[in-house]
Amino acid sequence: MTVSAASFQVLVVDDSPVSRKLLEHALADEPYELLFAKNGEEALKIFTEHKPALVIMDWMLPDSSGPELCERFRTSASSYTYILIVTSMTEKGGVVEGLAAGADDYLTKPFDPSELRARIGVGRRIINLNREIDAKNKQLMELAHTDSLTGLPNRRAIEEWGERQLRGAARHGFPLWVVHIDLDGFKKINDSYGHDAGDAVLKKFGEILKKNTRASDMCGRMGGDEFLLVVTHVDQVSIQLTADRLRREIASQKFSFGNDVLAVTGSFGVSGFQGKEPPEFSKLVQQADKALYGAKRAGRNQVKIESC
Repeated sequence: MTVSAASFQVLVVDDSPVSRKLLEHALADEPYELLFAKNGEEALKIFTEHKPALVIMDWMLPDSSGPELCERFRTSASSYTYILIVTSMTEKGGVVEGLAAGADDYLTKPFDPSELRARIGVGRRIINLNREIDAKNKQLMELAHTDSLTGLPNRRAIEEWGERQLRGAARHGFPLWVVHIDLDGFKKINDSYGHDAGDAVLKKFGEILKKNTRASDMCGRMGGDEFLLVVTHVDQVSIQLTADRLRREIASQKFSFGNDVLAVTGSFGVSGFQGKEPPEFSKLVQQADKALYGAKRAGRNQVKIESC
């Protein structure tokens, strides 16, 4: 996300009223929102509350040094903040120390207002570049965890989420269930009506699954015509009812392909865990898969469950 000049907050940290006023005058005609702090403690409070894009700070403050404050800004920042140190020191050792502590740039006192504005402009461009990169990385991460056909989480996302939930289930003592779902006779649909018809069925089942999944649980596509639902904080009776409701809803759907109208059913295998020593999530998936094939052998369009 690009930060416009109008929404660009600048935190000025300086214990000298004269220095603060000089900075304020230098930026008076710039479309930046200025925030002021007189010491490190006040600066950290404002920084945490407002998360300014850029910080202009004096090297020496009454309650902290430049390096200390830089490090604390860096550890508490949720997004990149550009830090510009204004110092009366001209020795290279002090400048190097400031840059090593996390500062991006420095300006010596007395400063030229036009140079200050130019350096802030550089900072804004760097911040925008960082935020564009963060947005792209987030988008790539979402793509890496999303099934492109149904828009549901993919196998990787389910497994990562499932492992975290299993640890929580063991720590807090709540039950966790894995529901493995396979659409019956799906290959016939692809073979008889084409892959577009198969995709339509998969998308519809994905919609049904998502609609019937609580916000605290997770569902996703494992691949092909296999889906997974992970449910927590319910007993065996409830998970049986949940799986059976899904089974009935998918069976009630009608699909028109040419002159033919078809119903599609699904087989459900369920495995569960409740205890102090959680298995690998993949082990629960294997157990649910075993129960699923039991449902297939028993005639399909039914739910087979293994107790916690």
